[in-house]
Amino acid sequence: MWRILQHKEPDDFVIATGKQYSVRDFCTLAFRNVGIELRWEGEGVEEKGIDVAFGRILVEVSSKLFRPTDVVNLLGDPSRARKILGWNPEKTSFEELVKIMVDYDYNYWKRIKDANHL
Repeated sequence: MWRILQHKEPDDFVIATGKQYSVRDFCTLAFRNVGIELRWEGEGVEEKGIDVAFGRILVEVSSKLFRPTDVVNLLGDPSRARKILGWNPEKTSFEELVKIMVDYDYNYWKRIKDANHL
């Protein structure tokens, strides 16, 4: 963002990795970061992420949340931002980003829980 704001003239830039990841990829890594391995069963709206250790369904698709105009595949091309701004999407990997997000949420909810037990 800083580099975009420093650019001489207003312009549009795509800030993306140029790589595509699924919700399944995200969930698998997020749960792994808290010590839970998922097994995936089913396909499409019937797909479920199941806790390998206890057999609990932890992830399932809700057709109520589908939006009729959603695009199935989105893939951003960061080449223009790289060329003009010198922006490098490889500073934080997908795996690192998922870990940062999970750690933040875990610590946030831990603080809330701890505060409620005072």
